[in-house]
Order: sequence, then structure tokens, then C-alpha cells
Amino acid sequence: QVDTVESGGGLVQAGGSLRLSCAVSGSIFRVITMGWYRQAPGKLRELVAAITADGRTSYADSVKGRFTISRDNAKNTVYLQMNSLKPEDTAVYYCNSEPRHLLDWGQGTQVTVSP
Repeated sequence: QVDTVESGGGLVQAGGSLRLSCAVSGSIFRVITMGWYRQAPGKLRELVAAITADGRTSYADSVKGRFTISRDNAKNTVYLQMNSLKPEDTAVYYCNSEPRHLLDWGQGTQVTVSP
């Protein structure tokens, strides 16, 4: 069992910023690609950003230029810096490995962006 614990969400006005963190138990973290996902009410969970074990990143078009994913392998933690937030970014954010979801899904962290 490999746990993920997401944190850093909250309520922010449009245009604001938040930094999410995801701590992962187990040494597997250091060799897997990690992704940040989000799920808005009534919608499917979607991948918004990913980072390989050696630091290569990719982003969904909807967040490109606004979100930055990073990782600290020494701390088994992946981050998501979110700038210029929009109301449509409102969702519960989760982390997991990508493309296969090898880790147990955590509770997620709620991000709410007000107009």
C-alpha cells in the first residue's frame, strides 16, 4: 500500500494563487511519473499536469502557462503551483502516478476559485 496525502487547497479569488503538495509514502516515488488530477462536480477526473522521474513536465492545454508542476525526490513530494486561477479551476485535486494509477488515491484537496 502506497499512500498519497494532498494538501494546500482553499478558497481564493480569481487571479489568485495556490500551491498544492502531495506527499507519497514508499521509495517507488523516485522512479515513477507523477501527475496532478482534478475532478469537478459532475465531471470526470482529468489529468492537468505530469512530471517524470527526471523532471520532464507536461500540461493540459487548459492550465498551460498558469500551473507549474515540480517534485522533490528527497521528500517524496510533488507540488503544483497554480497562478492566475479561474473559477473553472474549481475542483478536488489529487495526485497519482501516470499513466497507470499505481498508488492509492488520497482524499484530495479542494480548490475553490470565486469570480
